[in-house]
Parts: sequence; C-alpha cells; structure tokens
Amino acid sequence: MKADLPSDDVTGGTQGPLRRTLLQAGLGLGALGFGSAKAAQALNVPAIGVDLPPATEAVTAFRVAVAPDAIEDLRLRLAMTRWPEQETVSDWSQGVPLARARPLIEYWRDSYDMGRLERRLNAFPQFRTSIDGLGIHFLHVRSKHENALPIILTHGWPGSVIEFLDVIGPLTDPEAHGGRAEDAFHVVIPSLPGYGFSDKPTQTGWNVPRIATAWSTLMKRLGYDRWVAQGGDWGAHVTTWLGKQQPEGLVAIHLNLPTLSPPPLEGEPTAEEKAALAQLRAFGATMSAYGSIQRTRPQTLGYGLVDSPVGQATWIYEKFAEWSDSKRDPESVLSRDAMLDDIMLYWLTATAASAARLYAESADHTGRQVVDIPVGVSVFPGEIYQPPRIWGERTYPKLFYWNQVSRGGHFAAFEQPALFTSELRACFASIRT
Repeated sequence: MKADLPSDDVTGGTQGPLRRTLLQAGLGLGALGFGSAKAAQALNVPAIGVDLPPATEAVTAFRVAVAPDAIEDLRLRLAMTRWPEQETVSDWSQGVPLARARPLIEYWRDSYDMGRLERRLNAFPQFRTSIDGLGIHFLHVRSKHENALPIILTHGWPGSVIEFLDVIGPLTDPEAHGGRAEDAFHVVIPSLPGYGFSDKPTQTGWNVPRIATAWSTLMKRLGYDRWVAQGGDWGAHVTTWLGKQQPEGLVAIHLNLPTLSPPPLEGEPTAEEKAALAQLRAFGATMSAYGSIQRTRPQTLGYGLVDSPVGQATWIYEKFAEWSDSKRDPESVLSRDAMLDDIMLYWLTATAASAARLYAESADHTGRQVVDIPVGVSVFPGEIYQPPRIWGERTYPKLFYWNQVSRGGHFAAFEQPALFTSELRACFASIRT
C-alpha cells in the first residue's frame, strides 16, 4: 500500500503522529507481524486490557491497571480505521452520520487522555466478590454520616458504573454539594454480570431475577440490614425484580424508567396515555433494531464490536445521541471525554458480546411487574417514552413518589447528576424515618 493514498481510502481525516508514521512507512504491516499467524503474539496484546484476579466470597479490594500493550493496540486500530461511505440521507435514520462519527474517533485517537478512565475509577474504593459463582465488581463508598441510607444503584446498556461517578460525592457528602447531613447515602454501584470488571457468565441463566438475587446477597454481605435500590434501563428491570422478590432489608425502590409495558390500560385511553402509546410504537418501529440483534445474535455482533473500536464506539454513541435529552447532539449534555470513558470501559474489557447477552437471557423477564413495596418514579423529559402516572398507580400499589423532571433523558445520572441527586433525596426523604 502506498503512502499517498487518498485520505478516504483507508484512514481519512487529520493524520496524527502514529498514523503519519504508519502511512509514511507504507504502514509497515509486515514488520508489525500483520498477515502472519504470529500477529497477535508479535503485538503481545492481552485478551482484555485489565487483569481480573479470581474472585472469592471475600470482599477484595480492586484497582484498575490498564495494560500498556492494550493502549498501543487501541491506538493502532484507531489509526487504521477504514471508513464506510457517507450515508445517503440527511438525518440519523440510517444510523450515526459519518460527519458525527469521524470527529468522535479522531478525538479519541488524538486528544482523549487514555489514562483518564483508570484514574477516575481508582479515585473510588472498588471491590470484587464472588456471588453465585460469578465475580462481581462494584464501587462502595460509605458516607461519613453513620446514619446515611444505604443505596444500590444499577446501570444498564450501553451504560456502566461510569454513569454514576458524578453523583457519588453529592450522595455521600451532601453538605459539600448543597444538601443536608440527613440527605446522605452509603453508595454501592455494581457492574452487571458480563459488563465492566464483573466476570462474564460462561453458561446461560444470568437473567435479571438472578441478578436481583445476587444484589440482595451483596447488600447483606456488606452488612446492610436496611437499604433502598435504584435503576434505569436494565437497572430498572433488576431493581423492579428486587422489589418483587422483597429481600430482607429492602424498604423501597426508585426507577427512572419504570417497567410499564405492556401498558395497564383500562377503558378508552386518555390523551396522555395515547401520547405514551404513540411513543412506544415509534420506538418499536424505528429505534429497536439494536435490541433485536442483541437478543438474537449477541455472539455474531460481538465479533465486530470486540475487534473494532470504531464499531464499539459508534454502537454506543448512537444511543447517547438518540436517548439523551439532547436532540441528537449528545455533546451538548455529555462531554466527549465522559462518553469515551464509558466506551473505553466496554473496549478494554471486550464486553460487547457478554453485555449484549443480557438481552437474550432476560427476554422473558422484562414485562410489567406488580411490585408490592414502596416505589418512587422520576420521569425525565428526554426518556424513550413518557409514562403517565396512572400506569404507575395501576402497577405499584404502594407508589409514594412520582415526579416529572425538567431536564434529562435515558442516562439521567450521567446527563444531569445534580437533578438526579435531588430526585433521590426527595424520593427517599420519607423512607429514612
């Protein structure tokens, strides 16, 4: 391959130092070991970018240490990006526009601090413990206020524990963030099985009810005998199942995407119900293909996403654009650095396939569930749909909090950490007493 290829043929865009070196050397693929059976050995690239020691039932401290070879491998792959042609439409109807994808990837390649994720996570106490035979990673930050209310926060897809990093301080140390001592929480944030630094299940069976059971085991193992739970996306399903199982110690739950489908209709729908039904139909018709793929072909999808950082990045970036309260301009509510922290976590842990399998595992466990413990709900305006309160009242006999929030979308804690924190403080204020 010649060094004077048109930029669009292989790499395109502004050439960074690594890219220029590769191109000026005719890419030097032979010297790097490409094209031979010994390529991976020559590059010494680890299967994942972070070593995960075996977990036991003991709660063991954990720190992220990204392998330098994994970063070099990532830089090389980003430098070697082969771009598709531009879409044939002027909107997002065919997916992420090329004009939005390229700046994101160029920023990742040339400007993103590759050590940022490691530093951000290691700023908080992290642990691993084995539950039901699987190593579970979690952050655990206790408040200085001993009477703080323990809470377990569960992320979804394509999110991760990264979503909650900016709410840990306000939740655990409210006095330093506009709150009162009596607003304090002890915070537990686990990585779902197959996500982040939790182990990847090697057999079927890790569905949302089983995860909920594991979370109650975790809270008991941490010594909490009275606690609450919160979640959105898959986290909402796990939290809903926690409420349905009613484990000892769980006193209330909060959801920012309540599981209310199929809708509990009674008679002729109101105008508000009709609007929510229209949103659900629109989502199913134009925005649900990702779920069908992840539910039916997670393994096939994984080959492309685990091998290509650009594939992994755009698969996630599309959801930040479509599901955030940003009118498909996610950079207006989330920094590129923050989005890349989440993308980087998926990339370094090679969890595209294992994360997607949760869709296959839990397809039969995502319907509306009647939950007979206190339930609080916050509805964010940029969410996938706006459920009416009447659906909550027909599903949650002990619904005690329902609020329409002014800003924020599907990634509520990530997009609007201050508003998310305020919602949890307001929701659980009565539970504390």
